[in-house]
Amino acid sequence: MKAIIPVAGAGTKLRPHTYTQPKALIPLAGRTILSIIIDQLAEAGITEFVFVIGYLGEKIQHYVQKKYPHLTCHFVQQNSREGTGHAILLTRQVVQDDEILIVLGDTICEGNFQELIAAPVSMLGLKKVDDPRNFGVAELNEDHNIIRVVEKPQIPKSNLALVGVYKIKETAQLYDCLEQNILNQKKSHDEFQLTDALQCMIEHGVTFKTFKVSNWFDCGRKETLLETNAILLSKYKMPGNGFPYENTIIIPPVSIAEGCNIKNSIIGPNVAIGDNTVINYSIVKDSIIGSFSNLYEVVLKSSLIGSDANIRGLSQSLNIGDNTEIDLG
Repeated sequence: MKAIIPVAGAGTKLRPHTYTQPKALIPLAGRTILSIIIDQLAEAGITEFVFVIGYLGEKIQHYVQKKYPHLTCHFVQQNSREGTGHAILLTRQVVQDDEILIVLGDTICEGNFQELIAAPVSMLGLKKVDDPRNFGVAELNEDHNIIRVVEKPQIPKSNLALVGVYKIKETAQLYDCLEQNILNQKKSHDEFQLTDALQCMIEHGVTFKTFKVSNWFDCGRKETLLETNAILLSKYKMPGNGFPYENTIIIPPVSIAEGCNIKNSIIGPNVAIGDNTVINYSIVKDSIIGSFSNLYEVVLKSSLIGSDANIRGLSQSLNIGDNTEIDLG
């Protein structure tokens, strides 16, 4: 089995960070979104990966080759971003007739992936959501087979969202459906969708069962990325003590990478800091800080700071008497 991970998107909802960094390489709980996905699949037994790259793709390729030299990795270039269906079709020559597990590059899910890989039928990852209109939606019959999938329906007939995990046994049929949809210019929301190809397979008699995920983390926007960071820091049980930082209080959970120089500060909770970052006279909570950044005299909350950033706060000298209230903004 080969794993396909599409990571060609521009990540427009996370700008300005994604102007210089692929969304999949944004730090998260001391790792990256992409490394969490790869580690999860490698632990389940997958050793061959196909990455669909495009925007800043050379950074993805360099990162994977450096961090995972023991894995067999292929890189397929998607020069024009025309949707997930178009991205998957580009992998046909590499995959050939092997079974595949597709995991979208901004999807972090928790579930039994070993069981998913061993399943005798094709399966789609599903999770109940409050508002499924922004996702692909699946409908089931009484036997719990998936009988219909629709991309972002205006009036959903189900609250079961496709979470971005697809195990496909009938690989040749998937590629045939993708090719047919592109030849016929069948688009949904102005793109060639993987969802439409899955529906084509269902209409041609392919059976899809459900793979239920226990957790599904959204990494597409700043607010949800910070929420995911906090959840994963707690889940990974990142320590808060034992850091040799001068005159500094660490409130767990936090993740502080190697080479950081932190003094006279309060860090945490729910903070992830990249390597070789310098922080002095600052308070940081509920935030993600990139590598090689410098923070001096700042108070940060719910912030996403990129790498190589320099932030200096406003230094104040005050002489305040009794019964005084001051708001410095």
